[in-house]
Amino acid sequence: MHNSKEPFVICLYGPTAAGKTSLALDLCEKLPCEIISVDSALVYRGMDIGTAKPTADEQRQVPHHLIDICDPAESYSAAEFQRDATRLIEQILKRKRVPLLVGGTMLYFKALLEGLSQLPESDPKIRQQLTDQLERDGLASLHQQLAQVDPVSAKRIHPNDPQRTLRALEVYRLTGVTLTELTQQRHGQLQYPIHQFAIAPLERSTLHQRIEQRFDQMLKQPFEAEVRELYERGDLHPDLPSIRSVGYRQMWAYLAGDYDYSTMRERGIIATRQLAKRQLTWLRGWPDVDWLTTDDPQVASKVSTLLQRSPKRFPINR
Repeated sequence: MHNSKEPFVICLYGPTAAGKTSLALDLCEKLPCEIISVDSALVYRGMDIGTAKPTADEQRQVPHHLIDICDPAESYSAAEFQRDATRLIEQILKRKRVPLLVGGTMLYFKALLEGLSQLPESDPKIRQQLTDQLERDGLASLHQQLAQVDPVSAKRIHPNDPQRTLRALEVYRLTGVTLTELTQQRHGQLQYPIHQFAIAPLERSTLHQRIEQRFDQMLKQPFEAEVRELYERGDLHPDLPSIRSVGYRQMWAYLAGDYDYSTMRERGIIATRQLAKRQLTWLRGWPDVDWLTTDDPQVASKVSTLLQRSPKRFPINR
């Protein structure tokens, strides 16, 4: 379906409940794709209903990657995603197939498309020197010192923020390079043409409706039992990234007796709407995106047409 013989990558963005999974599966019928999940909750095993994880049948229908790779007790960072997704893209392209990245974790997309800045790890000796200086001379003196070596960071970091002031000075002492310069030097940018699509309903009210319907559908399924099984493991707690996921956090609090069932439902829907709003805010500032409409029955065909017509799009460089 694509005119160029050059390898390329498709990114499919969108807020939660916008129809990304359905469109991705339709696209896989038109293109030889393999799906790479870009979702910080789908990485966890045993978290299926609340994440709207693709079913076993859907995963058999099309190869899916980066699903069920972590235990809920573990963390999975944007840097780990960047490493794993880059490796998978290379493997998929070697198979002469198309990597289709699908999800709503925009931080993961940002890490993959723009690369990550490589900052040094904290050094206990230098950190102790700075802490001693903080206690001896006060924060204002350290912030003034930062302003002399890295005025951009000093302007960005509040004078009453000791943690970030110390970190910026530590980076400079470790490397001889300012935090500002290091964060501008990004590594690991994706080096293939990228075609970017975002899907959402035309009306915000329609998205809110879809979110509420999906949450109620989850509650009709054994979502409570799924979270209860996690709750009763004994080694998980609400501060873990997995349990902080929308829906799980509210059901966990209900199981802990923090509030009743109707409050859990209400708070879960509100939290999901807030997540969708944040995702849309990210996407509004995203360059070179072709927008698609959730309710368009021809949406997959439109993507195929756009891919045929579109010039090669190279990595975002902001």
